[in-house]
Amino acid sequence: MTIDESDGSAREAVPHAAQGPAHDADFAFRWAYGNPEAPFTIVEFGDFECPYCGAAKPVLHELVKNSDGQVRLVWRHFPLFEPHPYALTAALAAEAAGHQGAFWPMAGLLFKNQDSLDDASIVRYGDQLGLDTSTLVGDPAQKFADAVRTDYQDGIDSGVHGTPTLFINDEPYLGDVTVTDLRDTMSMSRKRGRFGR
Repeated sequence: MTIDESDGSAREAVPHAAQGPAHDADFAFRWAYGNPEAPFTIVEFGDFECPYCGAAKPVLHELVKNSDGQVRLVWRHFPLFEPHPYALTAALAAEAAGHQGAFWPMAGLLFKNQDSLDDASIVRYGDQLGLDTSTLVGDPAQKFADAVRTDYQDGIDSGVHGTPTLFINDEPYLGDVTVTDLRDTMSMSRKRGRFGR
């Protein structure tokens, strides 16, 4: 887990078996943000080039940060290749960054710069985070393709058609992506005092 995804100073543990087989129980939860013991897990199937995912990012992170450890967020890759030509490149870069302990910092930069996800830009983001940029793009990044492919197939198998698609404790979430609506869905409104401001 990392607390501050906006820079490279806070690092997550590098996941074991993050390129492992789909039957690895930990694989799906390798990019989790928040309390690992949280009673509510939001799984987001997303695309770094998707503007709706970009809009959802601050909402979901605010929800986790202000949940007093009650909510965690898990990212799964679902790059929409046709409408978003750089989605796969960005997914591979985030996966590669994650193996250097910087998934969430890289994700933050990718969302912040959705109109600049070409190889040169991604290398620049890696430099900003102090990463070994040699694995972030091009042929070296292809070693992370199986992880992205597994996420994508799991999304298809779960009925995902677009991004962002959210599941709360394995149940599809069909409401608006707002803090209030998400809290209400989890029956944890501010009125009941279980979330901070």
